[in-house]
Amino acid sequence: MANIKSAMKRNRQNEKRRLRNQQVSSQMKTYTKRALAAAGTDDEAESLNQANKYIDKAASKGVIHANAASRKKSRLAKAVKAAAAEG
Repeated sequence: MANIKSAMKRNRQNEKRRLRNQQVSSQMKTYTKRALAAAGTDDEAESLNQANKYIDKAASKGVIHANAASRKKSRLAKAVKAAAAEG
């Protein structure tokens, strides 16, 4: 445990940020899974758009890098298209 006042404050800030990042990341993963599950159904496009929205939100908040967000969106669209073609 830190003894210096500034280090204690830094620890508090890091904990707040960690929890916020965890929440954003969890939402992103949840909507990504929902989009994959909805592949081939009527609400496929809507769920894909929602997943893309949460991926972009994570990138704008700095949870993931912008290029990582782009890569995730691309791979998700590819996976949804493949899953829809299968079944």
